Amino acid sequence: MIFKTARLLVRDLVDSDFDAFHEMQSDIEVMRYTTGKALDESENRRQLRDCIARYVRPANDFWVWAVVRKSDQQFIGTCAIVPNGPRAEIGYRLLRKFFGNGYGREICNGLIVHGIQHQNLHEIIAYADIANLASVKILDQSALSFVEETKTEEGGVERFYRWLAEPNLCETSDHAEQK
Repeated sequence: MIFKTARLLVRDLVDSDFDAFHEMQSDIEVMRYTTGKALDESENRRQLRDCIARYVRPANDFWVWAVVRKSDQQFIGTCAIVPNGPRAEIGYRLLRKFFGNGYGREICNGLIVHGIQHQNLHEIIAYADIANLASVKILDQSALSFVEETKTEEGGVERFYRWLAEPNLCETSDHAEQK
C-alpha cells in the first residue's frame, strides 16, 4: 500500500488490474481531457506493463498507482505523482461508473498529503482543461491554488494550480529561540 484515504487505498498496479484498467483507458469520456483518445487493448497492455516495470527502476520518475475501494478492493482508477526535483505534478483517472462519488476529490487530497508528508515535495502542481468541470471544481476546492489559465497547443484552455511549501520561518528568523 502506498497510502490510504477514508474510503480508498492506493497501491501498485498489478497484472490482474488489466480488465478494469483497459475499461478505463478505452473509454473516450475518461480519456477526453488527458490523451484525447481512447486507447486500444495493445496500447493498454503496453502501458500497464510499463507502469508496473517502473516500480523497480532505480531512477523512476513517473509513479502511477491503482486506486481501489477499501470496502471491496474494487479497482476504481489510477493516480500519479510525477516528480521533477522538489516539484511534482499530480493526476488521477477514474472509471466512468465511479464518477460523481467524491472519489476524485478524495484521491486529489490524498495525493497532496502523500506528496508533502512522504515525498517531501516543496511544490505540487496540477492542470485541468477548463471544459473538464468536475476536475476544475475538485482542484478549486483542494489545497492547491489557482495560478493561471493558458492556451494549449491544441487550441484549448487549461487551468494551472500550485501548492508551495512555506519556508520555515523559525529557521530564518533572527528571533529564533536558541537552545
